[in-house]
Amino acid sequence: MSFQELLRPADEEEAFYVQCRAAYLAVFRSSLTCITSKQQLCRALQQAGRNPTNATLNKYWTQRTSKLNFDDFCEILKNEKRTEETELMRAFKKMDVNSDGYISHSELEKALTTKGEKMTTEEVNAIFSLADINKDGKLDYSEFCRLLVSTAEQCQMAALERLEANAKLKRQNFGSQSYSPPKRLLCLSIRSSSRPSSARSRRSSLSNSITMTTSSTKGSKIPEPSGLQEWHHSYMKGCFFLEDDGSIGSLQYQLHVPQTTNVYLTIQPLSFSHGPDKPSSWMTVDTALFVMSAGEIREESTLVCFTESKDKEKYVWKGELHAGTYYLLPFTSGCKLKKRSKKSLSNKPLELIYRTDTGELDLTRELRCVLSDIFEVIDLDGNGLLSLEEYNLFELRTSGEKCDKDAWAVCKENFDMRKNQLTQQGFMELNLMEATEKDGDPADLWVTLEAMGYNRMLELVEACPFQIDVHCEGTHPSIQPLSMDSGPKLLIQALQKSITARTGAKALRGQDNVFIYTYRGEHRISSLIANKANQKVTVHVNNEQSRNCCSSRGMSVFAVEVPARTKMVCQHILPINERQDWTYNCVETILPC
Repeated sequence: MSFQELLRPADEEEAFYVQCRAAYLAVFRSSLTCITSKQQLCRALQQAGRNPTNATLNKYWTQRTSKLNFDDFCEILKNEKRTEETELMRAFKKMDVNSDGYISHSELEKALTTKGEKMTTEEVNAIFSLADINKDGKLDYSEFCRLLVSTAEQCQMAALERLEANAKLKRQNFGSQSYSPPKRLLCLSIRSSSRPSSARSRRSSLSNSITMTTSSTKGSKIPEPSGLQEWHHSYMKGCFFLEDDGSIGSLQYQLHVPQTTNVYLTIQPLSFSHGPDKPSSWMTVDTALFVMSAGEIREESTLVCFTESKDKEKYVWKGELHAGTYYLLPFTSGCKLKKRSKKSLSNKPLELIYRTDTGELDLTRELRCVLSDIFEVIDLDGNGLLSLEEYNLFELRTSGEKCDKDAWAVCKENFDMRKNQLTQQGFMELNLMEATEKDGDPADLWVTLEAMGYNRMLELVEACPFQIDVHCEGTHPSIQPLSMDSGPKLLIQALQKSITARTGAKALRGQDNVFIYTYRGEHRISSLIANKANQKVTVHVNNEQSRNCCSSRGMSVFAVEVPARTKMVCQHILPINERQDWTYNCVETILPC
């Protein structure tokens, strides 16, 4: 019986995830373990019956990739189909100049060392020694194709058998799928499920249900202070960037308030004044701003306030701040800013460079428009010029290196600058020069664009620019960006405190040391798991009964591994449609070690 005949349940999606689980757990001990190298990715793909080329591996493991999780792996498998025997036969027939069903050593060597991903002579010899089954100096490629395909199937079969034989592995949850083996898989006598048993669920689970109505937030908006136009105002721009590992990063800022005063603080997605007429996708991304006191050392910082009220795309806080220095920490939940499927990028990439009638290279109109938007984002203070500090934040993002003062002096000699700052025209000239130096090769430009969140259709899909506004009634506020290496630690600390300070802890039934905190804001629900035990715990989270909700996890069912004596934010929940009521219904259950 073939692999396809063995694994043919009614639900094809279920079968696909069974294969994903089996392949992943053939390489890793847990679904919570991440792929941390190209070699590990290759091994996992091979266990799934794929035979990835270097080009395939490089497509998913770039210079910016540090890790991939199980869901990333599933997405890769959706895109990378198994090599069929007919495809292999078609390729070999092109090498078979005699059409006799055999390929000589010299024919094979010529094909494999001169075309495609070129192999060495030693590698070809190794392949031929394995494939020359009859040892007659000729390769029966039809037999070789059958052998290759059957070997791939055997890898999948072995992975499935290992999964089926290990009851502990079967309990693990992956993505939004619960493991339930196909009825015909390996002659199972009992249908198994990854969901915790009902007895265990009653013993060590916690159910939370919150219904949010559209009417409950209508009267809760913070009114804009009267005479706000007379208040002192300072603002700063920034951007949320979706990283390769799914995390979201952004600049952090320092606010100085010279004297105690009333403050009106807002953050909102940034709409480009010269952008397209259609609504920008990132304008629906939720934003928030956490304010922490700036102690002598960061560990002494404490949460002061955060924006909870919302007015259209703007998130607001109003109150009194004492004289002093504060950290401003931008935040987005990740519910609306997520990795996009590569399937949507099947169209041909847009052109970035073209030759004019005189034969000179120039930037296309589409690229100039995007570079203009990028300039607006990295012009943090909005003065229409890029300082060396602002430009270096851009350089660190796109190339990982800084421009020193000597290099900046060279820029001053070659590109349009004013007051020792780069103009938008100079920024265009700089990008054109980089393309010209590569004779029109757009590779470096694409690296820059993708680092800034753009896809090959020049759509901003993995970033969300924003603007922070601080209005003070009686004093002049000042805002400065902090360095890129300030890291997420402060934000995590502020986020955790905002959840635990606003809600009581609920212990999981039967668990004295594992607690769930559920923060209910006006427009967001967030949960946190506190593990006070001396060993790690794995918590199974089920949101399947929620309605009109999207989770920052991107899944309705998943597992969270919480280290010993640690707090961890579990998930954030937002409504899919803000004009409709939404219900958060979550069941958290301890999985046995």
